[in-house]
Parts: sequence; structure tokens; C-alpha cells
Amino acid sequence: MTNPIFFGDPGAVRAAVPGSVVVIEGPEAHHAVAVKRLAPGEPVDIVDGAGRRLSGTVSAASPARLEVSVETVTEEDAATETLILVQALAKGGRDEQAIEAATELGVDRVIPWQSERSIVRWRADKAAKGQAKWQGIVTAAAKQSRRSAIPPVEDMVESKALAARLAGVDLVLVLHEEADGALAPTVAEARGRAGDRPLSIAVVVGPEGGISAGEVELLRSGGAVAVRLGAHVMRSSTAGPAALAGLNLVLGRW
Repeated sequence: MTNPIFFGDPGAVRAAVPGSVVVIEGPEAHHAVAVKRLAPGEPVDIVDGAGRRLSGTVSAASPARLEVSVETVTEEDAATETLILVQALAKGGRDEQAIEAATELGVDRVIPWQSERSIVRWRADKAAKGQAKWQGIVTAAAKQSRRSAIPPVEDMVESKALAARLAGVDLVLVLHEEADGALAPTVAEARGRAGDRPLSIAVVVGPEGGISAGEVELLRSGGAVAVRLGAHVMRSSTAGPAALAGLNLVLGRW
């Protein structure tokens, strides 16, 4: 069984070496001791959120302070491919369900999308609050799935800006119920063109009402490919994670 993980001060985690002691304070220490009931002698991992993992043993524990004796230091390489989820804002918390599951499934970046048919709207200061909430959800999911790196949640984009934001991405997959293309052959074709170069792949998921025809054409004009996941229509909370699971298999990440 893998060790539970907690996020440490990035500077302290980067400076740690085998034999040193890393101190965790504040909410993380409280969670480790008061919630997880960690005690001296138990194994634990401390991560910096950017790929560095310290494995060690709890040497002292109180709700305000956790001390960990470092035994090993691992710099975890990022996956060869970069997976990006463009998730449309959706009602009923379905967008939040989607990004939580996507994080557990290995997504590398998340982009909130204010699509034309999104009922939920992030306006003015609500955009900053929404982004912060999504980042908290992603961070908690990364911790739950024991990832050493936390996927960043980018600024919210509207439809007109989305195509420009995705201009540098190698393959943009627009999930659409009327598409003729399929995920696996589309990815295989893109990998064939790329040769040995690792791909960046974005999955675009619409809201409850789907992606408008104008948005599909806008994305296609920028090189995106519309694909369909099987014979059934999935909810906004399900489509992105399902596509990411398929990509993990096709790309050999699983």
C-alpha cells in the first residue's frame, strides 16, 4: 500500500535530503494528526506539488506540527504526453465532479471554459473565486490519489479566446455526439505524424446543452478534431474523465 501524502513548503521539500527532518505545520499537520491519526513511527510521503516526493517516517506529531525524518528523495518525471481538460462550466456541480475525477485519472492541466450554452456564469470577481475553488478541488483530488504534482487550473476562457489558447496544442479533441471520428484512431494518426515527439492533447467538453455548432466550427478552424465516445451520450461530468481514461490506455500511460 502506498504512503499517505501531505503537501509541504516547496522550498523545504526542495532542500531536503535523506537524513534531514522536514516540518509540516498548519492545516496539513492538523489533517495528518487529528484526521488521519498519524503517529511517530508511521510511514508518510511529503510532496511539493511539482513532482518531488520525500518518503520517510513520522518522528514527532501534534495537531500543530508534524516532523518527518526523510529516508528517500524521488524526483518524479512528468508523463511524456501532456493531457489538458477544457471543461465547460456546468450546473449541479457536474463541472466540479469532472475535474475531480480527471485529476485522479492523471490530467496535467485544467482550463475552465465559459461556453455559449453554459448556464453557470463566472462574472468579474466570481471568476477568480471560481478558479480558486476549482484549484482547491484539484489539489484535494491530487492528494487523495497520492500524486506528487498538482495540475494547475488556468484562468477561465470564453469561446472566442479558447481557440487561441489551444493554438499551440498538438491535438485538440472536441467531444461531440454528432461526430464521426473516434478517439483511438485519431490519436494514432496524430502520433504517427509526430514521430518520437511527445504530444500535448486537449479534450474539450461542453456543458449540459452541448457545444454549439458555431463553437465546433471555430475550434475546427484552428485544427481541432471532433470525436465521439461510443454510441451513448455522456453527461458533462462523465465525458472528460471517460476520454482521459481512454487516452491513458491508448497512450500506454496505464
